[in-house]
Amino acid sequence: MRPPVALVVAKAPVPGTAKTRLGAVVGMDRAADIAAAALLDTIETCVSAYGVERCHLALEGDLARGAGAEQLGDALAGWRIHPQRGADFAERLVNAHHDVAAASGAPVVQVGMDTPQLDASALLEVEAMLTGPDEAVLGPAYDGGWWLLGVGGPHLLDHLGTVPMSTDETGELTRQALARAGANLREIGLLRDVDDVVDADAVAGAAPGTRFARAWR
Repeated sequence: MRPPVALVVAKAPVPGTAKTRLGAVVGMDRAADIAAAALLDTIETCVSAYGVERCHLALEGDLARGAGAEQLGDALAGWRIHPQRGADFAERLVNAHHDVAAASGAPVVQVGMDTPQLDASALLEVEAMLTGPDEAVLGPAYDGGWWLLGVGGPHLLDHLGTVPMSTDETGELTRQALARAGANLREIGLLRDVDDVVDADAVAGAAPGTRFARAWR
């Protein structure tokens, strides 16, 4: 087994399309700035854990049109960037895993841009767990979903495309989908992903040194 690669699945922080639930409260331009800060935190953590040569981004949208375009462009130097493909989010996730596995020949550790408090030690913990092609690791989220999915091989995602995303049952349905594919599933620590103002306050308080926390304040 090769060392795993990081896959960040993200949306370009364009006002009106990124963090719209926050934008309804704080304004769409500010929400885009906050999204850019969260993405920058995530990029930095992935590079710290795995090195830039093992980092991939599956992107929806145009970074050049979004907040923090210059900073993000600099931070992503050396990353492999893949356009997202698919009719819905579940299909895009599955396709992103397949694209990155084909490009790298390695296990894939996927996160989003909603957990700027992510620490490199968590990614290293997952790396140590992915010792075979049937190993899988899930990071559950407070809202019933998940914030991290690591798989030893893309065959473990054969049933993920049928899982409805962004519901309070997403985590449990993902566990069932992985089990049907033959995964040996383990879990790591619970994290809160940022969807609304309550989440943003909690995450900024828990990780005050992040770009996200500074942008939120």
